[in-house]
Amino acid sequence: MATIKDIALKVGVSASTVSRVLNYDQSLSVTVATKKKIFEVAEELSYQKGRGRKTQERKIAFLHWVTEKEELDDIYYMAIRFGIEKRAEAMNVKLLKYVEDDYANIDSNIDGIIAVGRFNDQQVKQLKAITKKIVFVDSNPDEGSSDSVVVDFERITRLIVDHFINKGHTEIGFIGGYETFKDTISPIQDPREKYYRFYMMEKDLLDERFIYVGNFSVEEGYRLMKKAIEELGDDLPKAFYAANDPIAIGCLRALLEAGIAVPDRVSLIGINDITVSKYVYPSLTSVKIYTELMGETAVDLLLEKIDENRKVSKKVYIANKLKLRQT
Repeated sequence: MATIKDIALKVGVSASTVSRVLNYDQSLSVTVATKKKIFEVAEELSYQKGRGRKTQERKIAFLHWVTEKEELDDIYYMAIRFGIEKRAEAMNVKLLKYVEDDYANIDSNIDGIIAVGRFNDQQVKQLKAITKKIVFVDSNPDEGSSDSVVVDFERITRLIVDHFINKGHTEIGFIGGYETFKDTISPIQDPREKYYRFYMMEKDLLDERFIYVGNFSVEEGYRLMKKAIEELGDDLPKAFYAANDPIAIGCLRALLEAGIAVPDRVSLIGINDITVSKYVYPSLTSVKIYTELMGETAVDLLLEKIDENRKVSKKVYIANKLKLRQT
């Protein structure tokens, strides 16, 4: 496993700078480019995949719904991108990169499309007008005819809630986020919140007071946890399920600033197990999502669809694992 010193050496900055960036220290004055490089190298050095054999070159459009700057708020998408890029290179695939809504510029001579993110019906229709060979990653908007690589958030939610219950917690809060399609302001229903509500109702433990939703960032995690502390006081739940690691890191900061002991008073679990999770204090318990593998699998599915002209669509769930640490 890479150390902070390894990351610092490769980026060309001090170990303290790496540590402060990985801990989302807002007081640190450093350029966006340097932050981006630190996050990229942190993910890259954790990546120990082999290279496949070279094949005939294929030309694939890679449509990413976040910009590289937006990736810094939640490096989940950065890691997926790494998986796609590394697998494409290993398999002799030429990636033509596009941002969302750049459909008019997609090369009509491509062999297929990998679309990462959330896409509405109109966007799916536009993509299928270019080619029928499409793999969606992180969503499944066209289950009938397109492949997809997705996360089983229902299983993850049950895993987290069951872990808390087994630890004796019955008051379990949720701090999550919502996203919107780029062409609308209407929020997209987040599966983590949906499954949390379903499973907590099934356990007869749901309390609407314990649910706080904003967006998927460190700042929002911090703001929402501060709000929960102020509003709930002594009724603050003994455990919180955070929808991703950046939210959890923000929550952790708010709890520690308020003098609330973690995990003695409040336990906390995030999702994704990003590299930063190991370096915050106390280190964050998180559900590992194998995001690089999601990207790799998307490339493999699309090449299979291209080379074998497969007609039946596939939906692939990538496994996950609870990584127990100090929170």
